[in-house]
Amino acid sequence: MEGALIARDRVGIQDFVLLDETTEGAVLSNLKKRFSKDLIYTYVGTLIVSVNPYKELDIYNKKQMELYMGVNFFELPPHIYALADTAYQTMLTEYNNHFILISGESGAGKTEASKKILQYYAVTCPSTALLNTVRDKMLMSNPILEAFGNAKTLKNDNSSRFGKYMDIQFDSQGDAVGGHILNYLLEKSRVVHQNHGERNFHIFYQLVEGGEDKLLCELGLERDSQHYYYLTQGECAIVSSINDRNDWKTVKNALQIINIDELNTNHLFGIVASVLHLGNIQFDSDSKGHAVLNGDTELSWVSNLLGIDAHGLREGLTYRKIEARQDQVLSPFTTDHAMYARDALAKAIYGQTFTWLVNRINESMENKDSTKKTVIGLLDIYGFEVFYVNSFEQFCINYCNEKLQQLFIQLTLKAEQDEYEAENIEWEPVQFFNNKIICDLVEEKHRGIISLLDEECLRPGDATDLTFLERLEEKMGNHPHFVTHRLADKMTRKTLERGDFRLLHYAGEVTYCVVGFLDKNNDLLYRNIKDVATQFKSSLLKLTEILMAKEAWYIRCLKSNESKQPGQFDEALIRHQVKYLGLMEHLRVRRAGFAYRRKYDVFLKRYKPLCPATWPHWRGMPADGVEVLVQHLGYLPYEYKMGRTKIFIRHPRTLYATEDAYEKCKHQLATRLQAKYKGYRAKGEFRKQKEAATKIETCWRGVQARKEREKRAWAVKVIKKFIKGYMTRGQAKCTDNSEYLAFVRQNYLNRLKNNLPKNVLDKTSWQTPPAVLTETSEMLRKICYRLMVRKYVRGITPQRKAQLQLKFITSSIFKGKKDNYPQSVAQPFVDTRISEQDINIRVIQMIRNEHIKYSVPVIKYDRKGFKPRPRQLILTQTAAYLIEEAKIKQRVLYTSLKGISVSNLSDGIIVFHITCEDPKQKGDLVMQCDHFYEFLTKLCVIANKQNAVKVVQGSIKIEIQAGKESAVDFTTGQEPMVYKAKNGHLMVVATRTRTR
Repeated sequence: MEGALIARDRVGIQDFVLLDETTEGAVLSNLKKRFSKDLIYTYVGTLIVSVNPYKELDIYNKKQMELYMGVNFFELPPHIYALADTAYQTMLTEYNNHFILISGESGAGKTEASKKILQYYAVTCPSTALLNTVRDKMLMSNPILEAFGNAKTLKNDNSSRFGKYMDIQFDSQGDAVGGHILNYLLEKSRVVHQNHGERNFHIFYQLVEGGEDKLLCELGLERDSQHYYYLTQGECAIVSSINDRNDWKTVKNALQIINIDELNTNHLFGIVASVLHLGNIQFDSDSKGHAVLNGDTELSWVSNLLGIDAHGLREGLTYRKIEARQDQVLSPFTTDHAMYARDALAKAIYGQTFTWLVNRINESMENKDSTKKTVIGLLDIYGFEVFYVNSFEQFCINYCNEKLQQLFIQLTLKAEQDEYEAENIEWEPVQFFNNKIICDLVEEKHRGIISLLDEECLRPGDATDLTFLERLEEKMGNHPHFVTHRLADKMTRKTLERGDFRLLHYAGEVTYCVVGFLDKNNDLLYRNIKDVATQFKSSLLKLTEILMAKEAWYIRCLKSNESKQPGQFDEALIRHQVKYLGLMEHLRVRRAGFAYRRKYDVFLKRYKPLCPATWPHWRGMPADGVEVLVQHLGYLPYEYKMGRTKIFIRHPRTLYATEDAYEKCKHQLATRLQAKYKGYRAKGEFRKQKEAATKIETCWRGVQARKEREKRAWAVKVIKKFIKGYMTRGQAKCTDNSEYLAFVRQNYLNRLKNNLPKNVLDKTSWQTPPAVLTETSEMLRKICYRLMVRKYVRGITPQRKAQLQLKFITSSIFKGKKDNYPQSVAQPFVDTRISEQDINIRVIQMIRNEHIKYSVPVIKYDRKGFKPRPRQLILTQTAAYLIEEAKIKQRVLYTSLKGISVSNLSDGIIVFHITCEDPKQKGDLVMQCDHFYEFLTKLCVIANKQNAVKVVQGSIKIEIQAGKESAVDFTTGQEPMVYKAKNGHLMVVATRTRTR
């Protein structure tokens, strides 16, 4: 505010609190005047009002950042950097947590404001290589989240379709050391449907338009958004103001910076592509009206990209699985139901992908240090939305804004009034709208709209959107903020459809269409019903708790016009935003009849030169000094009030007159003070230095001399005693050697205490004892190792014991023989890798007389051609079964298993040598198993074949059939491969495991 006092005659008033009139007209006039000169920031106390200029302004460079670093909030012109720096400095000084709430309509500049604050902290916080990496990840999380969570809407080309709260973590030195993001209510319905003039999420268009030709070929995509149903419903896939190709490059670079490797990046784009293919799956009706797929091409791409079975996917899209006890019944879908299920799957896939992406960003920014941190939170959340047709998403978004408005009232408006009451200042309370009644209407337990929506979703019978509307009318018929077509009067009824209900929000009336409310609350998944609105309510309550525990700072963003044109100031639009953002209430409470308030010591420190009685020092209480000062300045009684800790000044003109007098006075005082101070300082410094030098020299010499004498006398005694003790150390204990022997014992025991062995395997670190303690040392060593052994044995659980026994068998077979054995030691063995539910029921029935001991997925290589075949391998009490779905491809009796061969490299190839005397046996069996050591250990235990496993170097001969042989050759390379070599053998290339 002090800066605003100095600059008040430039362009408008920098702080609305200093306006002569606190009317809506005065506020709009001041905003317009400043906006015309590209001054987009204005204060209301410590709250910032930001008007979107829809053009680039040169006010965000590094020079501007440095200008606002460490400066008092009110000293310089209003800027978002001032708020960011003040929050940061307050956090460091008071060591508490803060958050910055950025609110406003879609397109008002909330996301850009959040970016500017992040950039400010990235540049101005202390810098190290580690911290630079953390800050890079924070900054680069923005383009990723915008790509996957933002979209073009009718009001904004880059509208956030999810809520984001980011905590920036700082250590005690003020270094940014980590971050964490919470996301809220991703608008998943946009994945499958867009209104006219709107687009899907940016990432789809970036991939299609900017993806490399090779990548698009691998994903089965064409470089034309018009080919994809999910991208063309809004009829504006190409937008001149959005450069999807450049944004694609930015996103790929950002993914690298946050440590998402190339494999996961390719999987991520594969999932995005699978959603596009899923949207192009079409359905026809057969003769019975059941849905059937119109072609297999898109289905094949979806199954390949997601790594799932195509048959199962087809079944899931055309049938509904009904489970009754242990039976399963498939009920065919109609065409409408099939499209419904397809869209539900697409939304679920994209929603889970977005959640995974946020988690990976959080892992990348996570701070591993457990010491206490302070945080500054940034809340960038969707603004209040009113469209021609408002559905479930707008209802949730506007409810969120209701909660934030309620938080704003609690933390700001009521706190402001409480300040006047605490200061014992008499004033007329400012009336403001408390929107708790609306929040209760939406979220109240058992009576609110969300509770009724959940009940209707779970109610047995034919629940529909219209029955939900009837329930609302039944429960809320008399509520002053709720109306429907049936409840409305004749005039209002004309503006409402029969499927609509209207809520009177704090920002105005919004009409919602109930069509789709139940489906969207159920998340459209038949077997995975979720109360979406209730989850969102819980998330908001958790967010509110997080924010209530922090100090609040506010940025209110305003749209200057609907057409996004620079230089246009739409007064009607601005007036509406000023109203529903609560700026007038905040200003009136902030003023409450007084334009300025400051603590007594701050006011006195600034203006004390204006009164001889207070200059240069006031020896009494600050309040008394302020009273003397204002009396000298001629303040009239109605112009100010004295509170308990602050002075309150009613009119800006009174403050302006005081500031003008101060400006004149300080130049005169500055010159006189400088001259007096410089002379006094110079003389005093010289005198002090001369006296100090003499005293220091005298004292220092005396102290040093006395210390040296005492030190030498003490040293002589100690050395004599030590020499005598050393010379007589081998004799019986006597006066001369008793202290030396005690010193030897104590020194050894101290060294032993600090260097005891850490485990029972450590046989070398026991301290070598002196001769006098040899026997004692041996006794202590035995006791120590006995205690460690007892502690270790007692700590072994039965499960751990079983694991160790298996690991011992593994060690006896492979230790020192196979390259990657050391890496397997720490990996626990499990009971089985395939549950009985995942084994075909027919197979279980065929081997029901044998007890299944262990199951594992393997890759079996054909004897002719060595083609890889995925199989299940089941170990029973007597035999090993090779299974393909419902077929037993091969049964190998343990008695016919004459040997098992593996290589000494890091591959997972296993060769069963089978006795071919039985005509049913087909020759040796070649397999590859990811759980190599676990499988062979289990087999050795079950079949008692510990001695049958041979580790071979170079090549393993195999018998394809009786009298016909081939071989498996092994070598090393940069990448693992298995292929048929030109010589007809199976070539296995393994990577060389590094030895530690």
